[in-house]
Amino acid sequence: MARSGSVSVSSDASSRLVVPDVLRGVAIVAMLIAHAAPFIPARPGATSFIISMFSEVASPLFALVMGLSAQLVSNRRPWAGLTLLQQTLRGLFLIVLGVWMAGWGSWVAVILAYLGVLLIIGAPLLLARTSVVIAVTAFALLISQPLLALARAWSWAYTAPEPVRELMTWMLLGQHYRVINLLPFFLIGALLVRHGFRRDAILWTMAGIAPVAYLSWLVATFGLSAPKQSGDYLDTLKDIGLVFAVYVVVVLAATVRREGAKRFWHPVFVPLIACGQVALSLYLLHVGIIALYARAYGRPVENFWPGWLVIVPGMILVGWLWWRFVGTGPVEWVMGWLTGRRKPLLRAR
Repeated sequence: MARSGSVSVSSDASSRLVVPDVLRGVAIVAMLIAHAAPFIPARPGATSFIISMFSEVASPLFALVMGLSAQLVSNRRPWAGLTLLQQTLRGLFLIVLGVWMAGWGSWVAVILAYLGVLLIIGAPLLLARTSVVIAVTAFALLISQPLLALARAWSWAYTAPEPVRELMTWMLLGQHYRVINLLPFFLIGALLVRHGFRRDAILWTMAGIAPVAYLSWLVATFGLSAPKQSGDYLDTLKDIGLVFAVYVVVVLAATVRREGAKRFWHPVFVPLIACGQVALSLYLLHVGIIALYARAYGRPVENFWPGWLVIVPGMILVGWLWWRFVGTGPVEWVMGWLTGRRKPLLRAR
């Protein structure tokens, strides 16, 4: 993808860059929508359901994109030791940033520490052969529900010293996120890079799995009133349906050949790519704004549309402006400097 601001949505060479950036952009926009929801508490039930789906897809999609990016980095760098060191430093940076942001007083359940632990655990697994990665992915999916049920019964985990309790929260006991549930998506992302972003039997299989998985969750949850708990098999089934659907649509759009289709997708992709490339900076900025509001006024009891407009379209606009006229996001630049993967702050003119 050219740094001049032009975006190709079809060439094989560029799609490897376009697809991760667009997916990351979708994930950060989904989180913006979810985190802005408290600004409009008086809303129809259907709107609340749609917002909840944005919230549900964001975290596993971030995990998928992290796996995509980690595999791309691994492909480009032949020195495994250096790559693992840099990924570990990136993970530690995310953990420190996440722990710091969690104390700001916003209503956001900050995901960064979970993603940091995920990267530290997941990056070494990418050194394995594809068959091993597939096996680990399947194993993580299979053990997730029984392992969570077992961990939730461990009373010692809730009274353990702070580092142990925090690690257990990140791995198994988090209310909103858990590494054990995010790891399969991370590994699926890596596998998709190894396979390639192309229209083939794998993509069409994912396109078939997506509605079946989502509708199965929908019927079991609302039709059969099945018991539900965050992180169980049904919850994972829903996440698979949502994430696969987003991935399939993005790859299909990124690999179009007809000029009319390219012209349609170009303006859709540009703001998503922009937000995707500065996603970490946008994440910190919007959580900071929400924290300032929450500490001053608390949670809104009536609709406050200015707050929603600042967090959703406002952040998208800020992301596009920074990407278009400056370049690398400030938080991304700091992380690159600290982890030995420096990027120029200003885009090449």
